[in-house]
Amino acid sequence: MSNPISQLIAPHEQDLGGFVARRILPQEERMMVGPFIFFDHLGPAVFPPGKGVDVRPHPHINLATVTYLFTGGLLHRDSLGTIQEIRPGAVNWMTAGRGISHSERSPESDRQIESTIHGIQTWVALPDEDEETEPWFRHHPPEDIPTWEANNTQIKLIAGKSNGYTSPVKVFSPMLYLDVVFNGDGKYTLAADYSERAVYTVTPGIHINGKAIAQHRLAIINLGEVVEITASTSARCIIIGGEPVGPRQKWWNFVSSRPERIAQAKIDWKNHRFGQVPQETEFIPLPE
Repeated sequence: MSNPISQLIAPHEQDLGGFVARRILPQEERMMVGPFIFFDHLGPAVFPPGKGVDVRPHPHINLATVTYLFTGGLLHRDSLGTIQEIRPGAVNWMTAGRGISHSERSPESDRQIESTIHGIQTWVALPDEDEETEPWFRHHPPEDIPTWEANNTQIKLIAGKSNGYTSPVKVFSPMLYLDVVFNGDGKYTLAADYSERAVYTVTPGIHINGKAIAQHRLAIINLGEVVEITASTSARCIIIGGEPVGPRQKWWNFVSSRPERIAQAKIDWKNHRFGQVPQETEFIPLPE
């Protein structure tokens, strides 16, 4: 088979305060895939009793954050007053729009025991006309996420449209976000439905058109290529894609099509204009 991969991207490791995240996007050689401008693979990280994830309140503008877990739990709090725990298979979508602040911490029940956190966090850039939309948050339980099986493979449609299914997660532009689990000898055919698509290898054992892809790599698929993703053992990959929303700038937790908007967000965070997160007294200061 021909090689349908235009780029193979390795992650940078980031310390998020007690555990490691593999940052796949953005990178110098690739800023975005469709509307996805940020992709972190969290863990798996094991915490002893009394410890956990503690991401203090921080701000976002002009994007949406998407949290999806394989193992463990996170407690989301935001400046809208939302308090929501997420568990594996559920989807937390937070639209920052004109501005929001939030925290993510391990639930108290997880801190009582040895716990593991493992999952994916992504940011989706909003189209120009939606960048300043009113912020909102929605939680979707696992049973609401379209899930189907074919060729010894289970597919979950986290967001967007694929294979005749539509996720209930509200999106702002055409996109694709799939969790694909191979149960032994399985396969999944990735259609050329979107102009930009990429496959991230959560585990070893993933092949694209017969070519083995190392673990923790993002394979950018060529425009128009229909590819067959296979695994001969139990394996997992995440597929993202969609239509581009145009060039974006990223600085710290801010994403925008307009540099002056990021400059304003810096001033707003420094002057505590993003709103208070419930039950939080800490926050992450603006980087100097």
